[in-house]
Amino acid sequence: MSAIARTPSSSGAVTDPIRVMVVDDSVVIRGLLGRWLDEEPKLAVVASHRNGRLAVDDVLRSNPDVVILDIEMPDMDGLTALPLLIEKKRNLVVIVASTLTRRNAEISLKALSLGAADYVPKPESNSGVTTSAEFRRELIEKVTHLGLRAKNRALPGGASRPLSRPQPGAAPAGAPAAHSALRASRPANFTIRSYSSVRPRILAIGSSTGGPQALNTLFGEIGSAIGMVPVVLTQHMPPTFTAILAEHITKAAGRPAAEGRDGEVIQPGHIYVAPGGKHMLLIKNGNDVIVRLSDAPPVNFCKPAVDPLFKSVAEIYGTATLAVVLTGMGSDGAEGVRKIGEIGGSAIAQDEETSVVWGMPGAAAHTGMCSDVLPLNEIGRKVSKILLGGRP
Repeated sequence: MSAIARTPSSSGAVTDPIRVMVVDDSVVIRGLLGRWLDEEPKLAVVASHRNGRLAVDDVLRSNPDVVILDIEMPDMDGLTALPLLIEKKRNLVVIVASTLTRRNAEISLKALSLGAADYVPKPESNSGVTTSAEFRRELIEKVTHLGLRAKNRALPGGASRPLSRPQPGAAPAGAPAAHSALRASRPANFTIRSYSSVRPRILAIGSSTGGPQALNTLFGEIGSAIGMVPVVLTQHMPPTFTAILAEHITKAAGRPAAEGRDGEVIQPGHIYVAPGGKHMLLIKNGNDVIVRLSDAPPVNFCKPAVDPLFKSVAEIYGTATLAVVLTGMGSDGAEGVRKIGEIGGSAIAQDEETSVVWGMPGAAAHTGMCSDVLPLNEIGRKVSKILLGGRP
């Protein structure tokens, strides 16, 4: 564990690094993660513990911004410790680390419902952790992004800073004139387009960090309108996790949800989830639209990725496309939204204030091709109204 350094910001001011606590029963994993994190100039490990009880007892003294929390530990496991940690320290970011078993996937999704910010799938063996560049990249990326978000929100006024209003300007290149209207009532400095006048025949959704919780809210509020169209969804998740996510969505939506199967004909009222480790696209097959799974390389470091799905949907449904981009890191989905906008379809992005991370929806909004940027609790009702044929 290293002493905490101070990192100069681009403005010359001194910025405190993100304080990290590592909780894992393996001394090898604790040491390895500690070294990785301490090598990052924006991060500093302030505590390292072998079980949840020690972490709970120490959280106020060590005052971390982020806790990396193992699931299976002696004395007190991660799921038991999680609510106790959050209760003791407001705005604490907890990232659950678990191996890719069905049991741990179920526990990880349960942890998200109890207040964990995100999860990181951990290789099954210590040697696998040591050699996995992907695990290291994902861990550091999530600690950095979620930690910065938490620190910014903890600043005086950070959670309620007003966003700038839309700026007047021409519609993006390729945007039909009928879709170039600006609505100054929507907070943000990007262009907002009018919705397509064509009733949607499909709903396409993309999400990542914070997505499972956001999806439960979204599907819980769309209501019976979801029976009008097929729904296709890419959530950045590994294998096993996506199958369990589909089970959770079935309960939230009251409609059948499952991983998409290659060659499957999509049907209204059904929800098709891109399986972990595969890209999911749609293709035309005569009068039918079918699922096509692809083992192509990752897109935007993701597999499954949102962009391939959105682009395939736009090519088939055109102006009858309705897409939603929810919370997530990175920019996956932005190019798909651009394609949907250019072809005359509609897209909605989640707003910054209600997003766990405003990477994906922010990138989508800044394409100038979204028709709305809304708080999470407004998106479901808006989607329902549009699917039922009401004026958006």
